[in-house]
Amino acid sequence: MSGLTRLTLAAWAASLMAAGALLPLVKPATWIFTAAFLLALQSGTGMLCRRVPLARPLTVGAQLLVGVLALTVVFAREQALLGFLPGPLAVQHVAELFRLGAEDVGTYAIPAPDTEGIRLMLVAGVLAIGLLVDVLAVTFRRAAPAGLPLLALYSVAAGLSGGGAGRLWFVLAAAGYLLLLLAEGRDRLSAWGRVFGGAQRSGRSGSLVGTGTSFAPVRTGRRIGAVAMGTALVVPLVLPGFSGGLLGTGGGGAAGGGGGTIAAVNPLVSLQDNLRQPEDFEVLRYRTNALDNSDLYLRLVALDQFDGTSWKSSVRPIEAVPKSLPWPDGLAQSVRTAEVTSNFVASEGYDQKWLPMPFPAARVDIEGRWRFEPAGRMLVGDDKQTTKGVRYQVTSLDVQPTAEQLAEAGPAPDALLREYTKVPGSLPADVKSTALEVTKDAANDYERAVRLQDWFSEDGGFRYDVDVTSGTGTEAISRFLKDKKGFCIHFSFSMAAMARTLGIPARVAVGFMPGTSQSDGSVSVGIRDAHAWPELYFEGAGWTRFEPTPSRGFTPAYTRQTSPTTGPTGPAQPSDAASAQPSAAPSASESCPPEMRRLGECGQPATAADDASSGGGTDFLKVAAWTLAGLLVLALPLTPLFWRTRVRARRLGPSGGPLTVWREIGDTAWDYGLEPDDARTPRRTAERIVRAGELTGAAAESVHRVAGAVEEALYAPSPRPVAGLAEDAARVRTAFHANATRGVRLRALLAPRSAARLHWSASTKWTTLKSRTPGLRGTL
Repeated sequence: MSGLTRLTLAAWAASLMAAGALLPLVKPATWIFTAAFLLALQSGTGMLCRRVPLARPLTVGAQLLVGVLALTVVFAREQALLGFLPGPLAVQHVAELFRLGAEDVGTYAIPAPDTEGIRLMLVAGVLAIGLLVDVLAVTFRRAAPAGLPLLALYSVAAGLSGGGAGRLWFVLAAAGYLLLLLAEGRDRLSAWGRVFGGAQRSGRSGSLVGTGTSFAPVRTGRRIGAVAMGTALVVPLVLPGFSGGLLGTGGGGAAGGGGGTIAAVNPLVSLQDNLRQPEDFEVLRYRTNALDNSDLYLRLVALDQFDGTSWKSSVRPIEAVPKSLPWPDGLAQSVRTAEVTSNFVASEGYDQKWLPMPFPAARVDIEGRWRFEPAGRMLVGDDKQTTKGVRYQVTSLDVQPTAEQLAEAGPAPDALLREYTKVPGSLPADVKSTALEVTKDAANDYERAVRLQDWFSEDGGFRYDVDVTSGTGTEAISRFLKDKKGFCIHFSFSMAAMARTLGIPARVAVGFMPGTSQSDGSVSVGIRDAHAWPELYFEGAGWTRFEPTPSRGFTPAYTRQTSPTTGPTGPAQPSDAASAQPSAAPSASESCPPEMRRLGECGQPATAADDASSGGGTDFLKVAAWTLAGLLVLALPLTPLFWRTRVRARRLGPSGGPLTVWREIGDTAWDYGLEPDDARTPRRTAERIVRAGELTGAAAESVHRVAGAVEEALYAPSPRPVAGLAEDAARVRTAFHANATRGVRLRALLAPRSAARLHWSASTKWTTLKSRTPGLRGTL
């Protein structure tokens, strides 16, 4: 295998190994096979072009063209011209996929489902990084700078995964980079001929050439790489300040599969705007067989994390919707339940990712791409699926615990208790002290919960007001307890936080109140029915609704002195009558302010990342833009290095003669501090270079040999061809490098003084262009 082929394969492998850090972000991770195949096509194209050989810009252009055509065939074949040419329709389709992918990234958290938009973004990103690595490491033969795009790829994965992509993926990415460096080193060593690796350890006499085992420099490189990688893994564990960073595993990611997760949502501002709407419009209509629908709250999402700045939903796995949903957590068979069947028709103007359902749902009959989140018992739309105009049937459980059953509830499971009683350390002390004061005479958790509910809704002097200033976190709760006015968000958030300080597991549910019954027997739910309420956990009854908001909603029967019992009638049947359709009302796009769109109550798909404080999904386009900007900033200082490498390769190539080789030796001396003096003859210049550079032996002979070839080329009638001049120039450069200090070496490599010729060339071209401008104006 040739060195060029080996280096190409190493660049391909390094790019894929770094892309492995993206695998935990999406499930299933089958996109990596598509990326590997397309990257192989792109790398193979570059290898063939370099064998022709083509000029470097043409090679890069051919690789880019193949990459674009491959992406077109995979993602926009039906819209492409002749099935592979990216015409206007194909470009429009790809742009739409990128937009949908960005929305999916903002909606889902880790691991997200493998939607077509996300797949396109991943595959295209790996191809772009792979092209950069191939160009730097193979085309320009600079493997070290190729680590920058590999680092960028790993950093994006680490950032999207919440601060850590896992040690395994770091080791893979680092191993890929070391593989690339070793392949380049071996290629460079092979250019000098057979490598001597020392005597055979077996004691056999004979050749000193290493055979059958690795060369000594290669073995040394492997050892250095292994030590460096081990240090990078061990040192962060030893130093207390380095516990996070790129290798930190981080939190927030849900374990397990299930086809992705849903991101967090913070509906505070949007819910307030919904309640302030000057006109109420219908979001959905339903029919139910429940005799009393006052407890039929329609739940969208549960907020179970309180971090001191906002309540939000946890990042949890989602899975396919089962035929029958699991039995509710904590609900005992001894608690009375009744099945209630309801048929829903969503308005065409109601475009929401989460499906409104009674809690707890036992079975959902719906068409479309929906996913189930077991912990919160929520259904969320996959890909572009929303509630717009959807029809569905939900069989739910009407849980009817008695006050005695709730009062005698046993302790919650330890894991649930730890998760749902956590409060931030910054929570003001008056929150817990107020909770203790309100519930001081309560005998059990049930009585404490009822005391809190009654204090907010009746006894505490609170007033319902949607015009108060919205706030989040601990300060908002403390201020609300003092001002005693707010809307459902304030009441539910505060009661849930106070219940947690008392050791009662609590979370907040967001959705709709039961709605308004119509004369035809259906129930209409409007945008003003948007509501939030606390759910408290009692072993035996499970998650139980409470209603602390005054003048809103319905107080649960199990918190009142008397508990009326109602039973369901026969199963309700879906109806296509006009009365079951959403009423003619203003569309969401006509009366929906921008803030309201963040909850998804408008005609645009809702995303969970619109509110930065929600901690939801990541804006992938912004991350990609910043990554590209970072790569450009990093590449700018390396421009002299790239230019100098390209000029050296052209001068010492097959077409280079004595004059170009002599110019290269002069520029090499200039890079190491010896300024050029064009007034001297080649022979005098050679003496000056040898003396100033302290060159001896073969290096000094090479300088004089090239100088003699230059004089012969300039003055001889028929100069003779001289072989080996490029090797002479390389020998001179090696000698300068060996005699220089470390600082001079770095300066010669990263900021060569001879790069000033680039500025001179640009100035000359600019002057020529300006001199031609008057004549061009006259011609026009």
